[in-house]
Amino acid sequence: MIKGSVELIHTASQGAGKITQMEEIVVIAGRGIEGDRYYEGNGTFSKSNRYADKSSTDGRDLTLIEAEAVEAVFKEQHIEIEPGTHRRNITTRGVALNDLVGKKFRIGGVICKGICLCTPCRHMEALTSKGVMEALENRGGLRADILEGGVIKVGEEIEEIVE
Repeated sequence: MIKGSVELIHTASQGAGKITQMEEIVVIAGRGIEGDRYYEGNGTFSKSNRYADKSSTDGRDLTLIEAEAVEAVFKEQHIEIEPGTHRRNITTRGVALNDLVGKKFRIGGVICKGICLCTPCRHMEALTSKGVMEALENRGGLRADILEGGVIKVGEEIEEIVE
């Protein structure tokens, strides 16, 4: 069984906008994080944006990245990724996110489903450091849908739902 925890939470109200660290967030099923850029349709890859994949509607509710992946990039490549600059909403600890693709999981009382890997992109690299895109290949995080909303807080447990 996959288990871990929420280490950090970040949101931004605009695409490429300032990232804000939060202690807790309210998430709505099928919509995302209240006040976040994708909830409001202001994200760089929102359906209304010219960069968006208009055929895709899945996996944009919530994004996660492993703290261990960020630490490995620094150790291996000497590229420091400051908290939140990776543009993922939740930084996890102790959970292999790649293993949650196609699976349901719980964050506190919130139910999610891992949709696909959140591959690093040129936009993220432009907002961080040269080499980040390559350094985070196959460990850039997870895109998830929110199936049952609620509140997510720092420190809450992340656990795979075994059906």
